Amino acid sequence: MTIAHVRTNFIAGHGEKKEDSLSDCGKKVRLCRVLGGAGHRSLVVAFDHALVLGPIPGTEDPLGQIRRFAEAKVDAVLLNLGLMRQFADSAPEGPLPALIARIDWTTVWSAVTSHGKGDLRSSLLARPEDALRHGADAVLTYMVVGTGDADFESKEVARTADVARECERIGMPLIVESLARGKSVENPGAPKWLNLHTRMATELGADAVKTDYAGDPTAMRSVVEGCPIPILVLGGSRQGSDEEALDVVRNATLAGAAGVFFGRNVFQAADMRSFLQQARSILDGTEILETKR
Repeated sequence: MTIAHVRTNFIAGHGEKKEDSLSDCGKKVRLCRVLGGAGHRSLVVAFDHALVLGPIPGTEDPLGQIRRFAEAKVDAVLLNLGLMRQFADSAPEGPLPALIARIDWTTVWSAVTSHGKGDLRSSLLARPEDALRHGADAVLTYMVVGTGDADFESKEVARTADVARECERIGMPLIVESLARGKSVENPGAPKWLNLHTRMATELGADAVKTDYAGDPTAMRSVVEGCPIPILVLGGSRQGSDEEALDVVRNATLAGAAGVFFGRNVFQAADMRSFLQQARSILDGTEILETKR
């Protein structure tokens, strides 16, 4: 190898290190927009349901709803890329929430409701770079275990790893929605499942996890403390009342979660504005002070 080759490789290597450093910096900045600074608990609204469920109640006026989320000063909103593009054309005045792009699709929900008889499939609908061009601050993908389908789960793991590597290259945070669903799973919120798939997501390169609530704060705290990356608790199906949904926020906060990821419990709330205000006060730890006044 000539001196010229050594010099070329040396310069190329330094260029790669600089690029890696910049992408790592970009990841940290974008993730901070989603999660907030130290001690902050994030309030994220999931608004990606229509791709799988169609226009369910609360999603009929999508752009209007997204504007209302922004006006309520939520930390972030989860959207599919199509709505992100439309929102960019009609964004409201004032500060905007961070945008998280859902970049995949799955048949898991229909397979679960058909008692395991449906086919399990998942598809990547866009790349992290596409989300970056749309203005996303993070991307989110599913990773499902416990299905009893080894081929499906191996593809889930490989897909998650592939997305994680691209996210590292371009400085895009990856949030993995890690779940246990299927005939092998009696209780999706059992700590044994939560500990398994949240750690899998960590090992594959996720920057944060969206996952089920364990059922009580003590059990959830053990999961949170055992996971090296931030955990945000999902809201799941609509609770019986706004107060029941707020109890989940309280318990997630007690468990030390990094925040909550609520969808139907927000946009199907009896009073969405009030619900978001109350959820924010719980996450900020100011609810008791306000009650005393």
